Amino acid sequence: MVRLANHRETLAEVPVALLAGGLATRLRPITQTIPKAMVEVAGRPFIDHQLTLLQTKGIRRVVLCLGHLGEQIEAHVGDGRKLGLNVSYSYDGARLVGTGGALRRAVSLLGDLCWVLYGDSYLNIDYRAILDAFHGSGAEAMMTVYQNGNRWDRSNVIFHEGRLICYDKRRPAPEMTHIDYGASLLRTSLLHEIPADEPYDLAELFHRLVAEGKMVGHEIYERFYEIGSPSGLAEAQVYLGRRARTG
Repeated sequence: MVRLANHRETLAEVPVALLAGGLATRLRPITQTIPKAMVEVAGRPFIDHQLTLLQTKGIRRVVLCLGHLGEQIEAHVGDGRKLGLNVSYSYDGARLVGTGGALRRAVSLLGDLCWVLYGDSYLNIDYRAILDAFHGSGAEAMMTVYQNGNRWDRSNVIFHEGRLICYDKRRPAPEMTHIDYGASLLRTSLLHEIPADEPYDLAELFHRLVAEGKMVGHEIYERFYEIGSPSGLAEAQVYLGRRARTG
C-alpha cells in the first residue's frame, strides 16, 4: 500500500500481524502435539476467540505469523471467510526466528502500517480509539501499556504523565509499574532494521524505538488475559467461559 500525504488508515485497512509461532513450552504436555493457538478454551480453540474478537472490533485483515505446528492453525482457520476476515500466512521456515524475525518475514504482507499482537493474548479493547490516538501522535510506533504492578506478569515499562519513558524486558526496575499490554502499532518501514532470516526478539526493536523517541505509549485500563502459562490459561478459561454464557 502506498501511503498518500495526510492519509489516515481506517481500522479495516490496517492488518493485524498475529505472532503465533512459538514452542509454548510452559503449556506442555498440552502443546506437545498441538500449537498454543489450538488449545481449547471455553469449548473452542483459542485462535477462534481471538479472531472473533478482532472481527467484532472492526479488524478485517489478519496475517498469522506461524512456526511450530503452524499447519494445524492454517488448516483450521483457512482464509478466514467463515469468521468475516481475510487471513493470510507467513511461516518462520526451517528454524524459528523469534517474534522480530517472524515480523520481518511477513513485512511484504503488511502494507505501510500494522498492528502487532501475540497469539496467546485476548485483548478486549477499543482498537479504533487506539488507532485514532496513533494518528494524532505523529509517531512511527505506539505501544499500549497497562499499570500491571507485577500482578499478572513482570512489569517492564516506565510510563509517567502520559509519556513512554523506558521499555526493557530484560532489566526490571522499581519504577516499572506498567507492562507492554500486547497490542502495538508499527510503521512497517521500521521492520527493515531487523536482520532478515535471523532469530530476533521484537523486544529489542521496541527497546530501541522507545529510547530514540520513535515509539509513544497509550494507556489501557482493562486487564489482559493470556494463555501463555498454566495460571493464565485457567483465568482465561473462566473469563471466556463467562463471556460465552452471557453472549
